[in-house]
Amino acid sequence: MNKEKHLGIRIDAETHEKLKNLAEFEGRSINGEVLYLIRQAIKQFEKENK
Repeated sequence: MNKEKHLGIRIDAETHEKLKNLAEFEGRSINGEVLYLIRQAIKQFEKENK
């Protein structure tokens, strides 16, 4: 059984372009950058809400 889940999101062209540029700057794929940002947000949330 595959433990990974698929998440499809709609994103406007301007935000997509900015995300692409950020990912390239950080040396990540767009998917990798999105996962990184989600994980950072979860870490911050957990830190603030313990």
